[in-house]
Amino acid sequence: MVKIGEGRKRPTLEMVAQRAGVGRGTVSRVINGSAQVSPRTREAVHSAIAELGYSPNQAARTLVTRRTDTIALVVSEPRDRLFADPFFADIIRGVSSVLHERDLQLMLTTARTESEHKRVGDYLSGFHADGALLVSLHRDNPLSARLAEAGVPVVHGGRPHSPDQPAPFCVDIDNIGGSKAATRHLLDRGCRRVATITGPQDMNAGVERLRGYREVMSSAGIEVGDELVVQGDFSVDGGAEAMERLLDSGADPDGVFVASDMMAIGGLRVLRSRGLRVPEDIALIGHDDTVMAQHCDPPLTTIHQPTVQMGQEMARLLVDVAIPRERDAETIMLDTHLVVRASG
Repeated sequence: MVKIGEGRKRPTLEMVAQRAGVGRGTVSRVINGSAQVSPRTREAVHSAIAELGYSPNQAARTLVTRRTDTIALVVSEPRDRLFADPFFADIIRGVSSVLHERDLQLMLTTARTESEHKRVGDYLSGFHADGALLVSLHRDNPLSARLAEAGVPVVHGGRPHSPDQPAPFCVDIDNIGGSKAATRHLLDRGCRRVATITGPQDMNAGVERLRGYREVMSSAGIEVGDELVVQGDFSVDGGAEAMERLLDSGADPDGVFVASDMMAIGGLRVLRSRGLRVPEDIALIGHDDTVMAQHCDPPLTTIHQPTVQMGQEMARLLVDVAIPRERDAETIMLDTHLVVRASG
């Protein structure tokens, strides 16, 4: 009779060494990727590992190498936003593709409240991951400073809004250039009462997209009244609420630059419910060029940002530069461009 817990013995490092005809230390060097092993010996060890079904003890390996082979991606938004906004899906796709090439694991988490930030900060400060990627930072986010103090390598997706949030390594989007292109396009097609629905003003992306709009309007000699600027939150419902406020303000816009596609989709819903035609009555331009923008009715004119590439560059910058401390700082800026469809 076989008792519970008995059965095939878990292969050990010593068993692999015996099968390969080498010492235990040689097996350890092969597993840890040391170059001080001949190709013939390395092949023998890998064959023994495959034959025995050996799996290294990750906890023990971490104690020796000080590496977890895990990268944390922290999205500073509520969980429902993570799964509802295609921006985050594209970031995850980009990050995952690079980590897969390097045989690294992705740990994904969200943190928006003070207690959530503390929990994530405590965990990452304990070096349970080799480094962290921070996305969607708001002004009140303490993670940048906390992780910098703890010596955790970090790459930011987008520049933080506050100087209290250190960001020596960053991958950003040309938000100002994109918003300028959108606003200029609306003016070029004959719009004169151009309004904007902004992103959150406690985020750098929201601030810079508003700045680009204002700069183009000022260059065109058009005064921007308070009624033409309405703040949103980058969500569909937030865009709908902002469009309601804009239409009820008496602004009477003939064109609107909306700082995200998700908000533009919500705005389209409101315009349709009010009997307003797009683009005949109001031209509409979004930002991000998400897949959903192509399937709106009408298809959405928008600013393309290379979100998948952003995730890829973040992962590469962290793994190749920040973690091995190749440089003290580096910022990568990715270009945007206008995609003209039927809405404006």
